[in-house]
Amino acid sequence: MKKRLVSRHRRRTALVGVGALTAGLLLTSPQSASAANLIKNPGFETAGSDDIPYCWKKSGWGDNDFTFETVADAHSGGKAMKVTLTRRVDGDRKALITESAECAPVVTPGKQYDLGLWYKSTTPDTSVTLFRHDATAGWQYWTDLKTLEMAAGWTEATVRTPEVPAGTDRIAWGVSVYGTGSVTTDDYTMDQVADPVPDPVCTGTAEECANGRWDVLPTQNPVRSMHSVVLNNGKVLLIAGSGNSEQMFEAGTFTSAVYDPENGTYKQIPTPKDMFCAGHVQLQDGRVLVMSGNKGYPSADGTIGYQGYKDSYIFDPVTETYSKTNDMNDGHWYPSATVLGNGDVISFGGLKEDSTGSVTAELWSDAEQKWLELWKVNQTWSYWGLYPSMILMQDGRLFYSGSHVFGNNIPGTGSAIYDYGANTVTQIPGLQNKDQRDQSASVLLPPAQDQKVLTIGGGNIDSNPDANRLTDVIDLKQPNPSYVAGPPLPQGTVDLGNGKVPQTGNQGKMYVSAVLLPDGKVLETGGALHNRADPVYESSLYDPATGTFDPVAADPEERGYHSSAFLLPDGRVMATGDNPGNGSWNHDVSIYTPPYLLKGQRPKITSVIDTEWTYGDTQRITVDRPIAKAELIRPAAVTHSSDPNQRFVDLPLSVDGNNVDLNVTSNPNLAPPGWYMLFAVDANGVPSVAKWVHLQGPSALSATDSSAHVHDFADDLKGKVTGPGKKRTSQKVGPTVSGCDRHYGSVNVCVPTDFPPAVKATTKSRCDWLKKNDYGRLKVNGKDDPLRLDPNRDGIACGKGDVTRRQPA
Repeated sequence: MKKRLVSRHRRRTALVGVGALTAGLLLTSPQSASAANLIKNPGFETAGSDDIPYCWKKSGWGDNDFTFETVADAHSGGKAMKVTLTRRVDGDRKALITESAECAPVVTPGKQYDLGLWYKSTTPDTSVTLFRHDATAGWQYWTDLKTLEMAAGWTEATVRTPEVPAGTDRIAWGVSVYGTGSVTTDDYTMDQVADPVPDPVCTGTAEECANGRWDVLPTQNPVRSMHSVVLNNGKVLLIAGSGNSEQMFEAGTFTSAVYDPENGTYKQIPTPKDMFCAGHVQLQDGRVLVMSGNKGYPSADGTIGYQGYKDSYIFDPVTETYSKTNDMNDGHWYPSATVLGNGDVISFGGLKEDSTGSVTAELWSDAEQKWLELWKVNQTWSYWGLYPSMILMQDGRLFYSGSHVFGNNIPGTGSAIYDYGANTVTQIPGLQNKDQRDQSASVLLPPAQDQKVLTIGGGNIDSNPDANRLTDVIDLKQPNPSYVAGPPLPQGTVDLGNGKVPQTGNQGKMYVSAVLLPDGKVLETGGALHNRADPVYESSLYDPATGTFDPVAADPEERGYHSSAFLLPDGRVMATGDNPGNGSWNHDVSIYTPPYLLKGQRPKITSVIDTEWTYGDTQRITVDRPIAKAELIRPAAVTHSSDPNQRFVDLPLSVDGNNVDLNVTSNPNLAPPGWYMLFAVDANGVPSVAKWVHLQGPSALSATDSSAHVHDFADDLKGKVTGPGKKRTSQKVGPTVSGCDRHYGSVNVCVPTDFPPAVKATTKSRCDWLKKNDYGRLKVNGKDDPLRLDPNRDGIACGKGDVTRRQPA
């Protein structure tokens, strides 16, 4: 085992500490503390009121016993400040700079600041905490930057702030204590970091440097994959199962492939079951848990819908083989899959073996390596729908964002917080047009410590309106969070069957892919205007710092239903798949090179002292030149616009030349255990190639542990609260849940139950649309013809005799 940088004496059962937040950190040699210290009374030598030094104050929250005192045991001079907790149930106590114009240091938006202090500590549960003053919103919590190691003697701690957000004019900071013991501090420093390096030199065309570049690879994806998982060796697992092909299903031919971005090759993998529309997630050891899949396609006459099986498998990236686990309690075709802070996986929704909706929550135990028995799992007997986007919050609760697949949303507001421990569901307001968010995308925005979620676009395959441009943002750090409207999606072009035309009105897209990038932005790409038809060509970058979209180069390939896009370790984005209603498949693969890769030389991580990380660690890397920030990005496991585990976790920095110490969050709910891509990013937003690191540690909070060091985020919810309902077996779900009328064509062909708004309700208009979208010859299954596509009743829809017959007005 490699030697660790610091002692690991802080392994413990009580996991504490909001993880560090930092963004846009410019690394240069720290300036001299004596050059321009912005702290008033940094050594506490000037007395104030209430037994606290001038320009400092007592602060904190929660149920605990504490003392604040000025002591003579100082690092320099004659005074230091000591905070002691003798009993703690929850909360913390802080010694902070006074939040006033007289005392709080003035800061400049976009700048960064080096913070330093000397301390002694008898508790591992202490951190450097920041607050900021917004000119509009006033004082508010900003972040915890650094967890301080226990220290018997005077020890220096330094850390760099994020870029100061827009609208911020002052900050206040100090030390939080959130475990029993004491911390004594002295000699605080705060200095503005030097300005960034010069602007980069563009290495592509002016258009490429502004908007990036898409390239279609010469080698096609050999499988009809709708599931994409980036493995911890940098390869990509592409799962097709039957690939939405009844011929392959009937033949028992199920496929997967492993793609190697290094050499552009594919290796086909024996696949034991039809994993078409399964759920998947990376376990903490790097293996991939694949749950449920397709037990059976709908019947030809549409009386029986899709069926999900109970089987579950694990894919091993080392052996590149699948092995079976125990069964789930229910079948779950289209299940959610969210990894928790202790490495367990929770799953909701999907269709059972009998085509009804599953109301059974499932829990994979990391400790036992199995799906737990039903009686061991908390149940509300709620039906969450198909692929409900369930995002882990920093206190262990789950946020259902409202993104889902197929038709209408859940009843109520369409968004909710689920508390597994209390087994309650609380509705969250504000989601716009909640029943037209089918196959929208939701992401936990960078950095995860900000606890903001963005939801993008969507439609409804049942009613089949034009997909929308809606975006919504929610700040889960607010005591009573609510979605607020974000900026509308930029519009691109749409192919309605006669070539590309500009989008008009409120036309947006469903089947959206959203990818977190190492520069802290989000790439949204792909999509279509209607149910498995009318591809939209548009991509843009969303900047969480400004809340704006910037249109960039669009993927030249169709990327609608069953497409996916995901981040590769080299900082590029790979996009694959498209499965329109006529049953065809797009095997072309696109690669997006973002603008940040066309700005000159990339920084390089020349060494990682230790790739095995634990929560609360300080880990050292070396870089070949100054960088701006470092972060962990969890590798993708994406399907149907859904990857609820995607997250970007900032790592606050302490800098000594090319040696950079990274402060790892001590809260596993912010960064659930597993393998992560570690990126170092320079001041121009150019990322290194990622290094792989493995984050694990003690399990997340248990009933006997102290509560996490979190403020009362989302803790004053006003929405309707429901507990467990009456135990039931399932939710009735119609066989046309996929928006396809099975009276026509084969199983993998989707004739829409409701045509787009521009298509008149006549045989000719509908048949013209089907012809324009390459549906070809459609056999009528059975005697019913609900869409009036076979007026001459010869068993063939949209035949010559059908479209020439006189149509009813």
